[in-house]
Amino acid sequence: MKKIISIIMVMALMLISSLTVVKTASAEEMKMTGTITKIALAADGKSATAVLKDSKTEALVTITITDDLTLDKFKDKRIVEGDEIRTKYDAEGGKNTSKMFKKTAGC
Repeated sequence: MKKIISIIMVMALMLISSLTVVKTASAEEMKMTGTITKIALAADGKSATAVLKDSKTEALVTITITDDLTLDKFKDKRIVEGDEIRTKYDAEGGKNTSKMFKKTAGC
């Protein structure tokens, strides 16, 4: 009898923990390839926004970039307006936050 109760408790715990994980993963990850139409660095240099024109839909998408490697590439002019970019970003709460931001030809 104790084994059955402990098995039921373990199963209930697993169910609750799996539902918790599903709720926290609510941000939608998007992938896109497009051309940069505008880059705006923040005054403090710790973030930037880039407007990309999607190569498939021609829609303009604004993405916020916070990783230091990409910000350095913006500052050094290794990534400039007109470059074709491959990006992954989280679309959450009307704000697109970059996870990966690279030139399609490498860099």
